[in-house]
Amino acid sequence: MHISRVDLNLFIVFEAIYTEGSITRASLKMSLTQPAVSHALNRLRQLFGDPLFERQGHVMVPTPMARSIIEPVRQALRGFELTLNGAERFDPPSSDRTFTLALRDVLEATVLPPLMASVALSAPGVGLNAPQVERRELESELAAGTLDAAIDVLLPLSEQILHTRLISDNTVVLVRKDHPQIQGALDLALYLQQEHVLASSRRRGPGLEDFELSRLGLQRRIRLRCQHYYAASRVVSQTDLALTMPERLARVVNERFGNQMLPFPLPMPALDIHLYWHANVDTDPANRWLREQVMQVVASTPV
Repeated sequence: MHISRVDLNLFIVFEAIYTEGSITRASLKMSLTQPAVSHALNRLRQLFGDPLFERQGHVMVPTPMARSIIEPVRQALRGFELTLNGAERFDPPSSDRTFTLALRDVLEATVLPPLMASVALSAPGVGLNAPQVERRELESELAAGTLDAAIDVLLPLSEQILHTRLISDNTVVLVRKDHPQIQGALDLALYLQQEHVLASSRRRGPGLEDFELSRLGLQRRIRLRCQHYYAASRVVSQTDLALTMPERLARVVNERFGNQMLPFPLPMPALDIHLYWHANVDTDPANRWLREQVMQVVASTPV
């Protein structure tokens, strides 16, 4: 079927229903009536010879056919959007655009302060959303344009996702300054004698340092598992527990607590942090400007 015989607006409706999981929410998002959205969906069903979505309770669940076409549809819509926007020059000082940059919560304290300071100087009207996105959703969100860029560890993504290394971080151990056993030095035997804090957003599972210990048949005792490194650093300052964490973040969160910061007593692979973006925005002036801002502030931040 030739594209001239297809109403391309139908695919905007399709993407909205897929994203929202609801005809009602899709209609609100698009400022259309529910009957109009339902009519568009019926036309799509006839076009593909497939129901595309099946109602389960209050949710519209995509069929296998819908799942197979969502990424090409999103990429095509993103391409049209970039073509239209590409006709306009991106002017940072006058722009009021809001970018969406996904990053893990452990990177917020090191990336966002210098990034927003830089943006405030060169583009005072530009805003930034910084959500945490599930890694399994990262590629699809970059393709759909719901994310402009992302910062994370090295991930196995397709060739459509471009990336560059931002930083290479080391691993350190924090203990309180008056720790009864540790003063200025820490070897492996002493490390294993301690009880530990593990900061992780996951409810279970080992940390990266535990994988390195397990290679030697070693295991440490986790006394506390919590969600955030700031809270863990405060716990360390008031107990004899030890905390293992990335060095750049440790220098930020430890400013308030003055814990001892010691090298991890095993060779650890450097923790490489990468900046990700989709190939279809590689030459987009606005996206390129955002990437340049991120790379510049990370390169110039001493911690």
